[in-house]
Amino acid sequence: MRTTHPCLPYRCPVTETAAALVERLTAVVPDFPKPGILFRDVTPVFSDPVAFGRVCEALAAPFAIGGGFQAVAGIEARGFALAGGIAAQHQVGVLTVRKAGKLPGEVLSEQYALEYGEAELELRPGQLPQGTRVLVVDDVLATGGTAAATVTLLERAGYEAVGFASLLELDGLAGRERLEPRLPVTTLGRVPA
Repeated sequence: MRTTHPCLPYRCPVTETAAALVERLTAVVPDFPKPGILFRDVTPVFSDPVAFGRVCEALAAPFAIGGGFQAVAGIEARGFALAGGIAAQHQVGVLTVRKAGKLPGEVLSEQYALEYGEAELELRPGQLPQGTRVLVVDDVLATGGTAAATVTLLERAGYEAVGFASLLELDGLAGRERLEPRLPVTTLGRVPA
C-alpha cells in the first residue's frame, strides 16, 4: 500500500539550505573528462528528492518576482534536469539547448569556446511566442561560454533571456563577469576551478 505524505518532499522542513545540500552531495572527480580537470558531478543532487526540489526552488527564486519567467532553457545535459524541475514547480515550458547534431529539422547554431575546447550548441526556433521571458539554467558556471552562447541563441530565436542560474560557479574563470553585462546571474555556491 502506498503511503501518502503530508507535504511534497522539497516543501517539508529541512535544516540544510539548498547551497549546503549541493555542497554535501556533489562528488568531485579528478582528471575528468581529461587530465587536469577537476569535474564536479552534481547528479547525486538530482537523485535526492529533497535536495533536487530545494535547489530548483532556490535557483528560480530570484527570477520569479516581477515579470518572472515564462519558460526555462536547460543546457545539455544536466541543465535539462534542472530546467524540468523548475518548470514543473512554476508550471512553465522547457526549452532544450542541445549539442550540435542532436535536434531534427531547422535549428539555430552558435559556436563557443569552453575551458577545455570548442563546441557548438543548437536550439529549435519557433517553439514559443516571440518575446517569451526565459530563465537559463545549467549545473556549473565556468568560463561562461556555454551560457553566453545559449543567451545568444535565445535572442536570435526572438526570446528574452531574463537570467542565468547554476548550482556551482568555478572561481577564477570569469564566467560571471562575462554574463553579468547581459543578464543577472545567481549560483548556489563557489568552488575552486
